[in-house]
Amino acid sequence: MQPDLQRRVQRYGWDKAVNFYEQSWRQQLEPGQSLMLEKADIQPGERVLDVACGTGLVTFRAAELAGPNGEVTGTDLSDNMVGNAARIATEKNITNVTFSQMDAEALSLPDSYFDVALDAFGTMYYPDPVQSFREKLRVLKPGGRISVAVWGKRDRCGWAEIFPIVDARVKSEVCPMFFQLGTGDMLAYSLKEAGFRDIQTERITTKLHYDNANEALGAAFQGGPVALAYSRFNEQTRKEVHEEYLASIETFRNDIGYAIPGEFVVAWGVR
Repeated sequence: MQPDLQRRVQRYGWDKAVNFYEQSWRQQLEPGQSLMLEKADIQPGERVLDVACGTGLVTFRAAELAGPNGEVTGTDLSDNMVGNAARIATEKNITNVTFSQMDAEALSLPDSYFDVALDAFGTMYYPDPVQSFREKLRVLKPGGRISVAVWGKRDRCGWAEIFPIVDARVKSEVCPMFFQLGTGDMLAYSLKEAGFRDIQTERITTKLHYDNANEALGAAFQGGPVALAYSRFNEQTRKEVHEEYLASIETFRNDIGYAIPGEFVVAWGVR
């Protein structure tokens, strides 16, 4: 897929997912987000950049760590995501955050401005992940820190069949290299290629818990990367993909719902 087309698919897809994202993924992504924030070691008064901020799940936690004298900027390719995050900030009177629609590979931000750069589960979707890291390097101060989280290896993510199931109906190609960064040392290599140093990584296994089939289906089809393709399916096609996906996660069903395995990779380093 051409990079510009991939960006449009991502932008409009996440616009579609905004109303389902938090309810589907807040609990499920929390372990990876928490480890990423721990390794970022945000201090009171620091300037923090949160790329691919979505609805602000990480941004607001970073704002609490940075404190009232700190400054947190959240960016996302999706207008609806940043609009929703800004609304939450206003409702909760969180005054040390701002949100802007922005391309992760071409940040409209000044050089050497931030102390910390974060990216939780966004990098897999970029046409050029290394370029996104170069942009983070550019906007960080010398000695500034980066902390990034991605999904791990495909065979350790029990929900992975969602992609071939959808692509069998429409060539969405929303993230053709989705699991590449989580394989081997690829994430650390990409950070090094962009110019970061003192890079470390950690893998953690997790379970995605859903109480019932409807919750699991909503997360897979409406709250994530295939939302745009799914929105174009007719009722018969939706019925088919639901059945196929539930069959693919059947072995993870238990007496209280589903416990779908997953893996996160977190990497951190210094400019």
